[in-house]
Parts: sequence; C-alpha cells; structure tokens
Amino acid sequence: MTAVLSNQADIGFMGSEASIYTYNEGAEDYVVNFAQLTQRAGNFLVSREPMEEFSWEDLKGKTVLGGRKGGMPEMVFEYILKQNGLDPQTDLNINQSIDFGSTAAAFSGGQGDFTVEFEPGATTLESAGKGYVVASLGKESGYVPYTAFSAKKSYLEKNPDIIQSFTNALQKGMDYVNEHTPEEIAKVIQPQFQENDLDTITTIVSRYYEQKTWKEDLIFNQDSFELLQDILEDARELESRTPYEDLVTTEFAKEAAK
Repeated sequence: MTAVLSNQADIGFMGSEASIYTYNEGAEDYVVNFAQLTQRAGNFLVSREPMEEFSWEDLKGKTVLGGRKGGMPEMVFEYILKQNGLDPQTDLNINQSIDFGSTAAAFSGGQGDFTVEFEPGATTLESAGKGYVVASLGKESGYVPYTAFSAKKSYLEKNPDIIQSFTNALQKGMDYVNEHTPEEIAKVIQPQFQENDLDTITTIVSRYYEQKTWKEDLIFNQDSFELLQDILEDARELESRTPYEDLVTTEFAKEAAK
C-alpha cells in the first residue's frame, strides 16, 4: 500500500482491509480494488495431538500461538472464536508475541497447545509429526476477500486499457487453476517453491483447492466486502464503515470473465 500511495508501484496486491484503512484516513486519491484473487483465509489451526472430533470449545483454557494484533490472520481467528461462543480475551490465551514467520518453529520447540499457521507451515508440522491440522480458518470464516489487486483511483481512470489487459491475464490464470487438478498445478508451480518437494506442494494445493480458496472469476462482490468490514468492526479496528461503491470496481473483472 505504501508503494502504491507513493507512486513507486502502479498496482498493488494486498489484503483488502488496507484500502479501507487508507480511505478512512482521508486519502484523496484512494486505492480501489479491481480484481479479487482469493476468497478464503489461507491459514489453519494446528494442534499438538490428533483430534478427529475437534470442537472450538476444545480451545478453552489453552494457549494458541496467534498473529499480531490488528492483522487479518488474528482478526479472522478472533471472529471465528466469537462466532463459536468463545471470548478471545478470557476463554483462552492467545500468544501474540512471536514473529509471524517463527510460530511453527516455536510450536515445534514446545510452545503453545495450538498454533495458527499458513502454508507451508501447517503441512511441514504435520510431515514432521509435530502437529496436526484440525480446522481451516478459511472454511470457518466464510468467503472473505482475503487478497485483491488494487490501484489508485487516478491510475484506473487514466489507464483503463492496462488494467483491463492485466485483469484478462489474471483471469487466464484463474481459468487454469479451476480447469486443472492439484497435482497438475503443483507440477507447474514447483520451480517457484524449490524449498518444498512435489508431494508437499501437492498437499498444500489440494487443501486450498478443496476449500475453494481461489475464485472462479475476479469479481469482488459486495457481500464479501461487508463480511470483511464485519470482521474489522468485531476486532475494533474500524471506526466507520466504508462504501463498497467507492472502494471496489467490478467492470474490469466482469469484462475479463466474459
């Protein structure tokens, strides 16, 4: 977001909440979302022991390695807890002191009863026998516009052809993902993830594939935008709701989906 606002980048790829924050801070040439990529959170709850009949009640009195305060992973986690009748402040202990990239290592080292992990952390813990995925935050939270492409309002107005071409290319990628199996996708993307073997990448892609993490099109719908604002409000990170019509345009995604 900083790069886009300072004109160091024309297009940004980020969590959609960033556009809401900057709009509410009074940015005149604010950033507008034009193509939504993912529609579910991509993190998982990992336990120390296998739990085939996991219930969110099982977190009562436990310590969970969470994310930083105000970050989407943590806000989504707390939203799910509240939806399941748990108070994040009193019913469990959420450790927010560990750096995002270090929680899996901390959990392997014995810290916490549960940890909230993105991939490849979740699968790596399972492969090592150090943890077990018991719940998907993406499934539990619903269709949240987790990541989207955006650009300044002025850039969209001045460069509609570039934005349309860019969105068309993204749609081709979405079409490929939706028309191929996780095994086929894993083989294509393996060169970009050389630190992981093909089996691990396939497991990760399969998890995201089965829970419909990726959309079929890039159209950023209003109901998911309002759910995002519900989550931000619930976390007390949003003072006033923002109008969908200002922060989202669907014209490029609709054209690309034709």
